[in-house]
Amino acid sequence: MLVLGCGHGEAEWQGKLREISTLQGQLRDLTGERDHLREQFEGMQASNTTMARRLEELGQNVSQLQAQGQQQATALTEAQQREAELRRRQQLAEARLSTYRNMVAQFQSMISAGQLRVRTVRGRMVIEMPAGILFDSGRAELRAEGQQVLRQVAAVLSQIRERDFLVAGHTDNVQLGRGGRFSDNWDLSAARALNVVRFLATNNVAAVHLGGAGYGEFQPALPNDTDVNRAQNRRVEIILMPNIEELPDLSSLDNPTAPATPAPAPAPAPAH
Repeated sequence: MLVLGCGHGEAEWQGKLREISTLQGQLRDLTGERDHLREQFEGMQASNTTMARRLEELGQNVSQLQAQGQQQATALTEAQQREAELRRRQQLAEARLSTYRNMVAQFQSMISAGQLRVRTVRGRMVIEMPAGILFDSGRAELRAEGQQVLRQVAAVLSQIRERDFLVAGHTDNVQLGRGGRFSDNWDLSAARALNVVRFLATNNVAAVHLGGAGYGEFQPALPNDTDVNRAQNRRVEIILMPNIEELPDLSSLDNPTAPATPAPAPAPAPAH
């Protein structure tokens, strides 16, 4: 897990650059393999044409040579498909890195002020805000300071097109007192997440790209063993969800006998 705004931003960027460099190396290897296979295929075709004429004159069967040519053609096609997939993955990695850098740059003043931090969790970009800035203890109504922070966040998110955002509410493990408005931490975290969703929707973030979820105390960032850790666990996260083209091709599930198209493994989906 990489935390930006807390002294590790450059390390995360370098990690992304190394990922792109690895993909570029694999791409060069596949390109060389493709060219070698193409040369073999073209040489086999010329050889097949000459041999076919001679074998036909002698009345011999050319089916074996034709099969070998077909195998070479299939191998070349598979190499081209792997090359195209590597190019696609490289482009997606570069696009995610660019989005991440731009977002961090726009949030830098808020990061420096301790109002939020930007990090990556399971390959997804996450904007994390302390619950104490957004809400009073045990309540789900946004404070004036929290609204000011969220307006600045909304101004950045509204510039990111065709990307879904999941707002996730989290609490510590201290149970709520009886007789209050919320039955438990799950209830409180869900209400907080939905209030943030509604506020973002009224501040130019497209409602069609917004969703909310409450996790209660069940996904702590740190062990709930100190006051400092519990304070960090009381938070609201805005998670940038993957685009459809970043997800694996699941078409083979409709036909279990068909070979699967190579695709990067998906990150675990957040629970709702």
